[in-house]
Amino acid sequence: MRKAASLLALPLVLAVPLLAQMPTEAPGAKDAARVTGGTYQADPHHSLVGWRLNHLGFNDYFGIFGDVTGTLTLDPKNPAAAKVDVTIPIASVTVASAGLKDHLLRAGKDGGKPDFFGAAPAPARFVSTAVVVDEEGDEAKVTGNLTLNGVTKPVTLDVDFTGAGPAPMSNVETVGFEAEATIKRSDFGLGFGVPLVGDEVELEITAAFEKK
Repeated sequence: MRKAASLLALPLVLAVPLLAQMPTEAPGAKDAARVTGGTYQADPHHSLVGWRLNHLGFNDYFGIFGDVTGTLTLDPKNPAAAKVDVTIPIASVTVASAGLKDHLLRAGKDGGKPDFFGAAPAPARFVSTAVVVDEEGDEAKVTGNLTLNGVTKPVTLDVDFTGAGPAPMSNVETVGFEAEATIKRSDFGLGFGVPLVGDEVELEITAAFEKK
């Protein structure tokens, strides 16, 4: 019995040195002075694109896209020169309903046009074309071209700078942002169900970028 208890306690004993190495406070802070110039790479494990739209006038339904990749180029001396180019894999869409995911990724009937993305959707891509930073330097409007479902349209993101600092363990410089935008899905050939299901889609983005 004692031997079994000792074996159960072993993982805790091994974890103690690791816990001792963990920072005692969050390594990131909303401090623009921490941001250094250069090219950053999107952290696919901690960058998400959430979407929300109205369902039949009763309530909102939402889902997320993960595994975001891409780059962000920053120059603290010239924030308006920032460039972002990110790719979002549509095929990895996450929703609560398995039936809805099947419908989103279902091929068109008899070779016809699918209702939504289809069986092998191309990734979406956002490439910035202009950045306008506010006087405080922690908010910006980022305009760019969003390519989704084979259609490219201009979209403007309302972006908030949320933090910067060295990532724990790796000590890699990391910056974080949140952003919001609204698009019409029918503009991208995804108008199935409109107007019963809302045409306007609210995008909520949270992204972390690590310096290359």
